[in-house]
Amino acid sequence: MRETTDDLRAEYKGLADLARTLSPAQWNETTAFYGWTAWDEIAHTCFFDETALLSATDTDAFARDAAGLMARIAAGKEISAIAREKYGHLDGAALLARWEPIAMRLVDALQPLDPKARLPWYGPSMSALSFASARVMEVWAHGQDVWDLMRRERPATARLKHIAHIGVNTFGWTFVNRKLPVPGPAPRVELEAPDGGTWTWGDVSAEEFVRGSATDFCLVVTQRRHVADTALRYSDGAARQWLSMAQCFAGPPADGPAPGVRKVVYVP
Repeated sequence: MRETTDDLRAEYKGLADLARTLSPAQWNETTAFYGWTAWDEIAHTCFFDETALLSATDTDAFARDAAGLMARIAAGKEISAIAREKYGHLDGAALLARWEPIAMRLVDALQPLDPKARLPWYGPSMSALSFASARVMEVWAHGQDVWDLMRRERPATARLKHIAHIGVNTFGWTFVNRKLPVPGPAPRVELEAPDGGTWTWGDVSAEEFVRGSATDFCLVVTQRRHVADTALRYSDGAARQWLSMAQCFAGPPADGPAPGVRKVVYVP
């Protein structure tokens, strides 16, 4: 649990450090993620870090808060609009000042928990360990939108393994979520780690496979890149079908970017 929460703390710090480099104008520039601004990305992260803190410290309060949020969403309110209502009085710098302490409190609350302890969330409960890993994924994904906005190449870290693991584990769910039959068996996944090593999942004898960099795989499963805009190599069957719609985050089926839409030319 300590290793995962340390990674979560580092992921928060990386996004906060990037946000500190934004000018007032850049906070309001539109990212490639559904037209959200950089401000929206941090507001969304702050919103769910606050509710995650409730989940980790006061399950009854979380249940009440979640019921209210689900009711608003069912009534047609978008989550981005809900976050804007809550934090709209804050400019970028003030939003960052609000978010950072909340994020650190969440890490501190998660760290001493039993990794198998169950925490409520929007859907099935999650183990504390999976909960912390999911926050790493969420922060990394929304952080990528800001990195792309800045046209800056993001340094790869070993924290990508959390995201890749979630991506692999949601192979079946990606199909179930779209009411499609799950092809089997799952592909063998072999990824080049940032330190030059290799991360692997699945049966070594599997005919279906996905191979390439951990960064490319994580960009695809979080729907920050179309697979055609990466150097991933994959078999022409279940793997191809999966990568065309991979979705490692919860919620209704979502479509990732079309080819070329999020192909970023980085500024040195």
